[in-house]
Amino acid sequence: MSRDIMNEIETEVKGNNVLLYMKGSPEQPMCGFSYRVVQILNEIGQPYAYVNILADQEKREAVKQFGSWPTFPQLYVKGELVGGCDIVTELHENKELGQMLEEAATVK
Repeated sequence: MSRDIMNEIETEVKGNNVLLYMKGSPEQPMCGFSYRVVQILNEIGQPYAYVNILADQEKREAVKQFGSWPTFPQLYVKGELVGGCDIVTELHENKELGQMLEEAATVK
């Protein structure tokens, strides 16, 4: 039985109100960009899930295709790709990200 990687990704994205595809884990980010996004998410304080894309090369490549986004981290909120580190940082500085995550926390 072959693995349906795109279905796995879609299930992860739709199954979590806030999902971060990152290098490493929130406890041990493996790149500066992932570290920065984790800092921002932790500062906001809303719950989020994560997937370490370094643990699965097939998923790492598939996530790039899934969101049409070539780099990591990738933040999804309510099933939609928000973007990477630069966009997340900008949204945080504009106070928009906190509002997005607060709204996402109330959605089931």
